[in-house]
Amino acid sequence: MQLIKNKEFGGERPLFASHDLHLDNVTILAGESAIKECSNIVATNCRFEGNYPFWHVHGFTIENCYFAVGGRSALWYSDHLKMRDTVIDAPKMFREMHEIDIENVVMNDADEVFWRCSGIRAKNLKLHDGTYPFMFSSNIIVDGLESDSKYVFQYVKNAEIHNAKISTKDAFWEVEDVTIYDSVLDGEYLGWHSRNLRLVNCHISGEQPLCYARDLVLENCTFDPACDRAFEYSTLRADIRGAITNIKNPTSGLIVADSIGSVTLDENILAPADCVIRTR
Repeated sequence: MQLIKNKEFGGERPLFASHDLHLDNVTILAGESAIKECSNIVATNCRFEGNYPFWHVHGFTIENCYFAVGGRSALWYSDHLKMRDTVIDAPKMFREMHEIDIENVVMNDADEVFWRCSGIRAKNLKLHDGTYPFMFSSNIIVDGLESDSKYVFQYVKNAEIHNAKISTKDAFWEVEDVTIYDSVLDGEYLGWHSRNLRLVNCHISGEQPLCYARDLVLENCTFDPACDRAFEYSTLRADIRGAITNIKNPTSGLIVADSIGSVTLDENILAPADCVIRTR
């Protein structure tokens, strides 16, 4: 593997079609597509300022690096990435990629990141600002997530999320086969139109959570007192610890809680309208 150290590259495609490179303390200046159509690339202690540096790259490692705002849309159409201990200030990262393994990564503008990706394994990931992280992605395992981005995990399939703290709006819409463990989920309209969404040891807050859900499962979950109008038009099995303020028009299944503030069953409830609701 060729080592390139303490260098600067700018302009268009300075390292185009390179293979078997180790870039150490390299700065990619303003320009486009610095490391395009490459393979077997290692970048350590590097700074990326130009647009689109890693497109169509196959097999690469990024460690202790920094992506400035100008390094937007940096990782697209690539595969088999390992990223560690990296800070990203640029938006629109990770698009149309597969096999992504990241740890200790901070993204300060998480706008439209992880779109249409598959095979994502993330540990200790922080997402700030931006909209629609993980849109249309699949086969995801996350352990340790802090996110205040809006509309996270929309249209996601086959995901497992552990130890997350998510503050958002409209999270987990239209997801399928997603399980969330030991997490805090704060946001309006959580999990609408989901299929096979399972929440285990989670705390839920925000208005009108978990409506229009099919085959929803809650195990040992708690609800914030301000969380009302839950489960409208949903089919579910829910084990709720503590109190839930209001349940509205669930379609079918079983809801068990320690206490229930009120239940709304009105003329708009959908058939079969046979959900069992009871206190423990």
